Amino acid sequence: MNSEELRTLQAPLKDKYRIQPESAMITLKAEGKIGEGISCKVETGRAFVLAGLHPATGGDGMLACSGDLLLEALVACAGVTLRAVSTAIGVEIRDGMVKAEGDLDFRGTLGVSKEVAVGFRSIRLGFVLDTDATTEQLQSLAKLTERYCVVYQTLTKGVSVETTYHKR
Repeated sequence: MNSEELRTLQAPLKDKYRIQPESAMITLKAEGKIGEGISCKVETGRAFVLAGLHPATGGDGMLACSGDLLLEALVACAGVTLRAVSTAIGVEIRDGMVKAEGDLDFRGTLGVSKEVAVGFRSIRLGFVLDTDATTEQLQSLAKLTERYCVVYQTLTKGVSVETTYHKR
């Protein structure tokens, strides 16, 4: 896809969202079925992922860890956003890798220490690109990718989460 094809594809959507701002508000959904043992089966669009405990919390490593899934969502979103941005501004990327790493102190997760926060302490997102882009173009790609990546923005800005529990 080139920048003109991308503009053509997105133009009617952008016009619609300008005219009918409410049509741009979409609710994305995820659902999981509580599984046997300590697991949860999550549908990821085309496949199912069975998530469970990380080995650092007693898992056997055979099930996906939700922390890994979070990092994978960041990598996927950042990679797609980078590709869209590079296409839109005409910067050729022949090939590339996107990597995310996050540091966790499992003492918080396991309740070993109340002073240790539950969750990632830090996350590092990196790109290795095969491109002839100038330094200025790379800076622009970085700025725009960070600006438009939904998962990146959600993680860095935070969002309120409402939790409910119901009995069947």
